[in-house]
Amino acid sequence: MKLTFLGTGTSFGIPVIGCDCNTCTSDDPRDRRTRHAALVHQEDGAVLIDAPPELRLQLTSVRVAAVDAVWITHCHADHIHGVDDLRALSAHRRRRLDVHAGAECEATLRRRFPYIFSGYRPPPGTTKPELQLQTIEPLDRVRLGPFAFQALPVQHGPMTVFGFRVDDLAYITDAKSLGPGTREAIDGVSTLVLNALWFGNPHPTHLNVEEAIELAGHIGAERVYLTHLTHRLRHADLEQRLPPSIRPAYDGLTVDL
Repeated sequence: MKLTFLGTGTSFGIPVIGCDCNTCTSDDPRDRRTRHAALVHQEDGAVLIDAPPELRLQLTSVRVAAVDAVWITHCHADHIHGVDDLRALSAHRRRRLDVHAGAECEATLRRRFPYIFSGYRPPPGTTKPELQLQTIEPLDRVRLGPFAFQALPVQHGPMTVFGFRVDDLAYITDAKSLGPGTREAIDGVSTLVLNALWFGNPHPTHLNVEEAIELAGHIGAERVYLTHLTHRLRHADLEQRLPPSIRPAYDGLTVDL
């Protein structure tokens, strides 16, 4: 099993529009971060995590032609506003593609994209994404293609976000704290992914780097990757400041699990 980081930036992405900071003007390709997405995959299947605005570019950059299902962590714009790009994936399948989301997010998807999630039928010769919503409940275990996912509730301010555990990987983004049962559910994982905005200045709905390091220490995974990073964190600088077991992820990074 492998994990590919498709997008490792926050809602602004990097470079940020109108910004000339050292990160936004960096010539290090690891500092060019699109909005959040990832892929859990192996030879016989793949699951897409989130559908950000750059989804088409992300999938074509790593030559993804098909996925078994989509896991939506939550319904903020930077995680779902590429949902129309799922049209190509459902067309390849020639049948509906399951999209797993929490109940609150499911309601948002139906409201925001009625042409997809209502009874609307496109005119002959045209298409729309053919998607089937499946509701995620906290700590649910669900089979997605060849993978057994467990839903990990985490708190993103007042919103519940669903990370996941699959085998020895726990993946958590857009979290400020772990939800009920999540700490126990991730016991014993060897690889952990956490969001981390920046150093210092605690954020009300996201972990900063110090908080992510502290949480990672409590969980005790052998290796940790940080994602959902802002332009305050230049990749090379962050890499030097982190403990050896914690690495910054970057767009296109593939980790063999």
